[in-house]
Amino acid sequence: MAFFLVTMTHPDGDGWGQHVISHVNYLRCLIDAGLIRASGPVTGLGKRAGFIIATVDSREAVERLVAEDPFAVEGLIDDLTIVEWDPLFGAFAEDASRTKTA
Repeated sequence: MAFFLVTMTHPDGDGWGQHVISHVNYLRCLIDAGLIRASGPVTGLGKRAGFIIATVDSREAVERLVAEDPFAVEGLIDDLTIVEWDPLFGAFAEDASRTKTA
């Protein structure tokens, strides 16, 4: 299992308002399935944006999760960034690469 950090911006205020409930419900399902560890809005950017910490097997898997998000289905994601992350310190450190035994 790998960690991925996902950031996305949503430029369409009207579309965001129409689909935010289905987006939140989708994220809750992913949290219940253990595919997302945390998610929430990014503040202070001057536009709507969100951040997700996903735990999946591959970049392709997180790309599929994002593609199935109602915001993506409705074309409401402007900028999208996905990077793999190794949480060596802090709350997720027990799942870091250095704690794995060979």
